Amino acid sequence: MREVAFIKQNKEKWLEFEHSFLNKEKKSPDDVANLHIKIMNDLVYAQTYYPKSKVTSYLNKLAKTSFDTVYDSKRRDRNIILYFFLEKVPLLSYKYRKYFYISFIFFFVCFFIGLISTFNDETFARQILGNSYVDQTLENIESGDAMAIYKSGSNWATFIGIYDNNQRVGLNMFLSGLFLGIGTCFYIVYNAIMVAVFQAFFYQQNTLLDSLKGIWIHGTYEIFGMIIEAGAGYIIGASILFPGTLKRFQSFKIGVKEAFYIFLSTIPFTIIAAFLEGYVTRYSNRMHPIFCFAIIFFCLITISYYYLIMPYKVAQKHNLR
Repeated sequence: MREVAFIKQNKEKWLEFEHSFLNKEKKSPDDVANLHIKIMNDLVYAQTYYPKSKVTSYLNKLAKTSFDTVYDSKRRDRNIILYFFLEKVPLLSYKYRKYFYISFIFFFVCFFIGLISTFNDETFARQILGNSYVDQTLENIESGDAMAIYKSGSNWATFIGIYDNNQRVGLNMFLSGLFLGIGTCFYIVYNAIMVAVFQAFFYQQNTLLDSLKGIWIHGTYEIFGMIIEAGAGYIIGASILFPGTLKRFQSFKIGVKEAFYIFLSTIPFTIIAAFLEGYVTRYSNRMHPIFCFAIIFFCLITISYYYLIMPYKVAQKHNLR
């Protein structure tokens, strides 16, 4: 369809929404939602066939307005926290899902590199983990408690210290997106290789089961959360590099705001991970392996569902798929 014909065919409903918004006319939620769906469909069509046209930029702005109009009324009718976690974040996760996939792929590529490097270089573990950590862990293994290094200090002090450290790492991953995502990549490389070296080192010492029980009880939320935070950093970088039909600064503002919402959503998982490390991990050697892996499996299922499955369900509910 020619662009002129496309505009002529749909202009009436665009003006209808714009007029009702500017004049703050009261429409039923269903009418507004139906208009929003139609505008979104027109936007997708325009992005496909007229990507550099002014009508695409116009529809982009109109779609954002319609989105805010539709979901602002819903937000007022429900608890704002529930709305944030059950609607806003899943919809943003759906919108930016490709950045999550990129983050996961990059993390596991680096993880694999860390494994290969450890198995092929006897000194690699010491270079990454440090001599003092390796020596202390070897002594702990000889004494029969491979995870003893994680049992020092009180439960509360461990919880606070670990949360502070993990939140700093997550914040760095997020903010490093300001450097076109390059800084975020650096943090992913470092943390992925460190995790890989850690696991490979314990495997070499024949204590892999102890490390799996002792680390992934809290590490599932911790590592998964970091990958999502890195995805938020990539969103910022992409908003600068690929503004699309928007002006670069406008794209950047939207990218930072929406990436920040995603970053905020990881905080509860970071808190729970710190709690598990402070109050559960230290007792992993006394717990039956089945119970340990049940906790790990539960953590993996819940956080995977929230960021990888639930977004599709919420998007489908709002007819965005």
